[in-house]
Amino acid sequence: MVEIIFKELSYRINGILFSTHNALGRFCREKQYSDVIENFLKEAKIEYVREKALPLPKIDYQFTNRVDFDISNKVLLEIKAKPLIGREDYAQINRYLDASGYKLGIIVNFRNKYLKPIRVIRSHS
Repeated sequence: MVEIIFKELSYRINGILFSTHNALGRFCREKQYSDVIENFLKEAKIEYVREKALPLPKIDYQFTNRVDFDISNKVLLEIKAKPLIGREDYAQINRYLDASGYKLGIIVNFRNKYLKPIRVIRSHS
């Protein structure tokens, strides 16, 4: 049996993401989704930091590592509103996970007709 990392928190985050999708639909800007998510996080009394700067690896100095949400110092949440999630999005969340040392990241693309948050799990040594 596979254990779900941060199971309760993950379910609460997913509930917020689905509520946001239901409230706004599919064709808003990322900032609008982030604003609504922030309000839901406040209502749920879930600790978070929005647009959190992460440490930059020396080789990645050209990137600005700002994750959309750091939730409860455990989960990184990256918001997208585009036709599809690509390799660069996975590379981005993996870079954020490496920089933070966190094990769980979630990418959510609100453009999808049927919302499907993607969990990205990293094992750090």
